[in-house]
Amino acid sequence: MKRASVPSILVAVVLLAVAVIAEAQQQTKVTKIGWLSVSRGRDDYKKALRALGYIEGKNIAFEYRSAEGEPGRFPALADELVRLKVDLIVANATTAALAAKNATRTIPIVFTSGGDPVAVGLIDSLARPGGNLTGFSNITSELAGKRLEFLKETVPKLSRVAVLRDPWNVASAEEWKESLHPARELGLQLHSMEVSSADKFESAFKEAVKARSGALYVTLSGVNNSNHKRIADLALKHRLPAISRFGDFVASGGLMSYGSDAAENYKRVAYLIDKSSRAPSPPICRSSDRRSSSSSST
Repeated sequence: MKRASVPSILVAVVLLAVAVIAEAQQQTKVTKIGWLSVSRGRDDYKKALRALGYIEGKNIAFEYRSAEGEPGRFPALADELVRLKVDLIVANATTAALAAKNATRTIPIVFTSGGDPVAVGLIDSLARPGGNLTGFSNITSELAGKRLEFLKETVPKLSRVAVLRDPWNVASAEEWKESLHPARELGLQLHSMEVSSADKFESAFKEAVKARSGALYVTLSGVNNSNHKRIADLALKHRLPAISRFGDFVASGGLMSYGSDAAENYKRVAYLIDKSSRAPSPPICRSSDRRSSSSSST
């Protein structure tokens, strides 16, 4: 058998060492995520990412930007993340996703949406999102009728429901629109409580009571999501049984919630972050179809 020469062995060793170093560098690459959200809550998402092997400071880093309940801040915050050259943007609200989409056409964006992402202009279709966006929908607006139905079943002789909504929020506006037809079928009149800032809650509730509303429906919006406790307290004060899509609303004192499984949502976001950070192009957009409901007495 012919033996390999010493130089060829050295070359092989060097090549192997280079390959090992390259692999080690690839394994320790830190993915920088721009996190664009309505409020500061993110621990559950980080827990889901840890389950996939992502550890903050080791192989993943975050640039957090919160609108603090003021969706009008999203465009400036999205532009800031783009200037920081993040590897990926997580947009944890429909308005945040729209701002991110307007800010970049190249950085991958993983979004969560409360309504139909096609209808609000985020993507081209569910099967083929197109562009640099992928994500999922909580189908919040499509469940509007079911929430009204729960209120009707829970409150005897209910005839008028106050709907707390932000007319400037696309998800909230879509949810309001989706509630009109089932309300007519259920024999319910809807009173529109238009609130786009937290300082308007008190007056909106007084108007709802004055309009003889017998229950409260809380739509998905930045200002509502950031003020669950305050809304629940005002609902209790004015004796309005209330329903929302979030289980957190019940934990804050609201009567009921009905919507997608929050724990599953966190896992889906983590999965899409993982897949998008590895893939050259975003994966297919999917809708969340696992739902949960919860209730408590006020």
